[in-house]
Amino acid sequence: MIAKQFLVAGFTLLTWISLGQGSPDGSLKELTLKDAVMQQYQGFYPKSLTMFQWVPDTDCYTYLNNYTSLMKASVRNTEAKELLSIQDVNAKLGSELYWFSGLKWKDENVFWLNDGHKYYSYNIVEEKGRLIHGLDKEAENATFHNGTENVAYTKKNNVYLHTGNGMKVIVTDNSDRNIVSGQAIARSEFGITGGLFWSPNGKALAYYQKDETNVHDYPLLDNSKTPGELMSIKYPMAGQKSEKAKVGIYNLESRETVFISAREGEENYLTNLSWTPDNKYVLIAEVNRDQNRMWLNVFDAKTGAFVRTLFEEKSKTWVEPEHPAFFPMESSNNFVWISERDGFNNLYYYDFEGQLIKQLTDHDFVVKDILNQVGGRIYYSTTGENPLETHVYSVDLKGKVKILTRANGTHNVAISTDGKYFHDNFSNHDVASSDWIIGSNGKIVKKLMESSDVLDEYKLGEAEISTITAKDGTKLFTRLIKPSNFDSRKKYPVLVYVYGGPHAQLITDSWLDGASLWMYWMAEQGYLVFTLDNRGSAERGVAFESQIHRQLGTVEMEDQLSGVEYLKSLPYVDANRMAVHGWSFGGFMTTSLMLRSPGTFTTGVAGGPVTDWKYYEIMYGERYMDRPEENEKGYEEASLLTHAANLEGDLLLIHGTVDDVVVMQHNFSLVQKFVELGIQMDFFPYPMHKHNVRGKDRVHLMEKVLNYVIEHNN
Repeated sequence: MIAKQFLVAGFTLLTWISLGQGSPDGSLKELTLKDAVMQQYQGFYPKSLTMFQWVPDTDCYTYLNNYTSLMKASVRNTEAKELLSIQDVNAKLGSELYWFSGLKWKDENVFWLNDGHKYYSYNIVEEKGRLIHGLDKEAENATFHNGTENVAYTKKNNVYLHTGNGMKVIVTDNSDRNIVSGQAIARSEFGITGGLFWSPNGKALAYYQKDETNVHDYPLLDNSKTPGELMSIKYPMAGQKSEKAKVGIYNLESRETVFISAREGEENYLTNLSWTPDNKYVLIAEVNRDQNRMWLNVFDAKTGAFVRTLFEEKSKTWVEPEHPAFFPMESSNNFVWISERDGFNNLYYYDFEGQLIKQLTDHDFVVKDILNQVGGRIYYSTTGENPLETHVYSVDLKGKVKILTRANGTHNVAISTDGKYFHDNFSNHDVASSDWIIGSNGKIVKKLMESSDVLDEYKLGEAEISTITAKDGTKLFTRLIKPSNFDSRKKYPVLVYVYGGPHAQLITDSWLDGASLWMYWMAEQGYLVFTLDNRGSAERGVAFESQIHRQLGTVEMEDQLSGVEYLKSLPYVDANRMAVHGWSFGGFMTTSLMLRSPGTFTTGVAGGPVTDWKYYEIMYGERYMDRPEENEKGYEEASLLTHAANLEGDLLLIHGTVDDVVVMQHNFSLVQKFVELGIQMDFFPYPMHKHNVRGKDRVHLMEKVLNYVIEHNN
C-alpha cells in the first residue's frame, strides 16, 4: 500500500492509493482520490434497473443485468427472469456485441440492437435475427428510423443513407470542406444535439447544413507528430464572421433535395426543427444573430417554400428556444410550444395557423422538457416547487395538470405505451437510488429496487444543503461538505468550487447532492468544500437567469462573495485559508474572484478559463454579452486582462492544448499579461486534451488541482 503525505497547518494528511483499504482505525474504508475520480459513475454508482424499457402494448418490462443479460418481468409478476444473454444473441446473429447496446423494442416480440455501425433486429419468439445495416467505420451521427428501418449518417462533411430494403444513397457530395451537412450546427447551442431528422413516415430526411467559408480557421497543435502539425478548426469568435445555416430536405421517392435558408439575415440561426405529423411541413425557429428575436416559421417539405410565420418572440435580453414543436396528436398539426415568455418555461398549445388555443401550464417554476403523450395527456419534466428537484407532471389539452411523482428528489420516468404504469427511478439526499412502478393514479404499485449506497462503507462526511440571501433579496442555494470527523470547535480551511454560468445547476436533491466524489475526498483531508449556485445559473427562471446580460462575472461574483460572507460567519471556518477552483465558466469565475476581489482567497486553480469574452464563440458569447462593438465597457470590465495587476495569492491556470471550446488563446493572453506586469503565477498544460481532461489523465488533473490547494492554502 502506497501513501502520500502532506503537512498542512501542523497536521498530516494521508492519502491511500488503493481502493477498499481499511482506515487506520480498522472500521470504515478510506476513499482514494483515484477511485473518487474514476469510480463515481462505475464502481460507486448506486444500483438501478439499467436500461429499463416497457415492452410495447404489454405490462411487461425489461432491463439489463450486468449489461450482458436481458431480464424480463411484468407488473403482475415482478419476479424477473433472464430472457436471453448477449452470448445467445451473438450465437444467433453471428455478431460480436459486447452488451445489449442500443436496445429498443419494436413490438412485443422484436427488438433492435446497434453498436453505432451495425444495426440488428432480433425476434425472441423465433429465436433468430438479422443484420439490417453495416456502416463503415467512418460513419458518424447515425440516425435510425423505426418504421422503415432506414438509417442516415454522416462521413466527414457529407450525408448518406441506407434504406431498410438495402438501397444506398449519397445525399450530399460536397468536396468543399467548408460546407458541412448532417451535423449539429451553431456549436450545439439552442438545444441542438444533432443534424439529421427523419420525417414521421421515413420517406424524407431533413438535415442541417452550414457554410463555414467565412469562419476563421483556428490552429491547434498536434504535438504527437514529429514534427508537430497544425490542426485547423473553424472557430467563430464574438463580433466576427459566422456560419451560414440552411436546412436541406431530401425526398427518397423523387431523389431530389430542396433547401431552406434563413429569411431575416444570412447569419441567423435555424433551430428546433420538427416535422408535422402529416409529413408535409417542417417547423423551424429562426433566431436573429443578436438573439433577441425569434420567428417560428413553417415551410413546405416538398418544395422548401415558406408558408407562414406562426408567431414571433422578442426579449430585451435574449431569446433562446431549446425545444422543437411537440405534436400531441398524429391526426393534427396543432402543436405545443415551450416558452419562457411569462418568466418561466411553460406549455402553450397552438393551432397550425399560429393562433394560441390555450396556455396549458402556468407554473412559476421551470418546465424542463416534454417527455411523451399518452392517452390524451402530455407528460413533462419540471423542477416543481423546489428548484433542486426534477419531477414529472402531466397535462391534458384543456390545461388540467396532475403531478405524477411525489417523493422528494430527482426523477426519471418511463411511461408504458398504454399510460397505465410508470417506471420511476429517483434519488435524493437520503436515497441513493430507487426503482418504483407507479399507477396512473400516482399510487405506488411495486417497489422494484431500493439501492444501498456503496459509499456507506467508506469514511465520508455529508453535504448540508442550505440557503442564503443575495444582496437583491434572492434566495441562493448552498452546499457545504464537511469531513466525517468534523469538530465545530476547530477552524477549517475552505475550498469553494464554482461554476456559476448559464445552463448549469451544481446543487440538486439527488445522490451526493449533485457533488463530485472528489469533493468528499477533499473534505476528508480536513477541508470544508463549499458551492453556491449564483444568479445566472439554471432552473430558476428568467428574472434569476437574465441578470448577467452584458456584464458576465459581475452579478455572479457578487453572489459568490455573499457566500464567502456566509462562510466567514461560521465559527468553524478559517477565513484566512480560503481557496477557489472551477473549470470553463468556473475557471472564468475563479480567476475573476482572484483578480476582482483580491485578498479574499489565498489560492485559486482555474481550468480552461474564458479570460476575455472577445475570444469566445459567437453563439454563446454574443447571447450574454452582445457583440464587442456594442458593449465595449462590458467586455472590458469582464476581461481578466483588465484586472490582472490585482493578483494576490497563488494562482494556477490549467488548459488542454487542443481545447476547441475555450481555445488556449484565453490562457496564453492572460499569462502574457502577467509576464508584462512582472507578476508570478503558475501555468500547467495538458497536451492533446480538449476542453476537459478525460480518462485516466483526469486523476493526474485532480491531484494537480487539489495538491496545489493543499500546499498553498495555508
